[in-house]
Amino acid sequence: MAQSRKPGGSSNEQERWSQRVTRDSNALDLAPGVFTWDDPFAIAQSLKTSAEASQRLKSTPFRSAMSMLTFYINRAGNQLSAQQHARLEAAKDELRVLFDRPRRVSPPPTKSRK
Repeated sequence: MAQSRKPGGSSNEQERWSQRVTRDSNALDLAPGVFTWDDPFAIAQSLKTSAEASQRLKSTPFRSAMSMLTFYINRAGNQLSAQQHARLEAAKDELRVLFDRPRRVSPPPTKSRK
C-alpha cells in the first residue's frame, strides 16, 4: 500500500515531519553520538545537562530530555539493536532518578527483535 502524501510534490521534494524535527530542532544542544553511548547513566547525565543549559525549551528540562530520548527511540525503530534499545530504556530510568522522579514500576513490554 502506498503512503499518502500531501498533494503538490514528489516524494523526493517532501520529507516527513520527523526528518524535519531531527534536522532542525534546536531545543537541546546534544553531545555528538550521545544516543550511541554504552552507559545509560552517561546518556541520561548528558541529556540532563543539555536540557538544564538550554534557554530554548518549551517545557521543563525533564520533559524536554525525556521527549528527546523517546523521540530518538521511536525514530530509530527497528534499526536500533535490542542491546542499544535496552540501554536507551535504562537511560530513561536514569533520567527519572536524576530529576528525582520515580522509576517505572515494571519494565515495558519487550518487542521481539531480530
